[in-house]
Amino acid sequence: MKTKVGLIRVLTTEDKALLNLHGNLVMSYCPELDVASACIPDQPEGIHDDATEEIAVPKVLALAEKMEKDGVKAVIISCAGDPAFTLASEKLSIPVIGAGRAAAYLARTLEQPTAVLGITDKAPPAIRLALGEYFVGEIVPQGVDSTLDLMKEQGMQAVLAAGEKLVSQGAKVIVLACTGLATIGAAKKLREKLRVPVIDPVHAQALVCAAALGPGGE
Repeated sequence: MKTKVGLIRVLTTEDKALLNLHGNLVMSYCPELDVASACIPDQPEGIHDDATEEIAVPKVLALAEKMEKDGVKAVIISCAGDPAFTLASEKLSIPVIGAGRAAAYLARTLEQPTAVLGITDKAPPAIRLALGEYFVGEIVPQGVDSTLDLMKEQGMQAVLAAGEKLVSQGAKVIVLACTGLATIGAAKKLREKLRVPVIDPVHAQALVCAAALGPGGE
């Protein structure tokens, strides 16, 4: 039997395909999970700076609490900044998984110089902390100010150029610090071009969620 998991999108959308995209990816990676996705209200550009994160935190927490009441066995915050992760972990009695932490700790197991590619000027604090001494740099693709920019025609080219720059500066591993990069399939294209490990936060959150639940979702 599959285990019911709630997934929170911080990009407000009425597009069902976009809303469920991360959840469908999680289920493709971990078929034992049955993911129900929902988004927070009134944030059509998602989270892309301190201000948009601050207003998102109570919304994420409220949605996480509702998901627990609805009977899910774990909650995934599908945002690399892990908004409300600490609060939700304290208030909920079920596992809470943050995409950023999941990706960073997975990258850390490789024990290589690791750089962060995201959409904020500074890598999310949780990612930097998790990478510890392996953190060697960060970059924002040129012309990308929010997750919506990643979906434009020039978005992928900017991402690839940013990845090349990180590798030229000595990075041996790249962590994607925006789940919107999973939406456009950036990890696969970066791996093909750069020939280095690229950690996708949506893939990472799926693996950590499955591990946290254990066999049979317990």
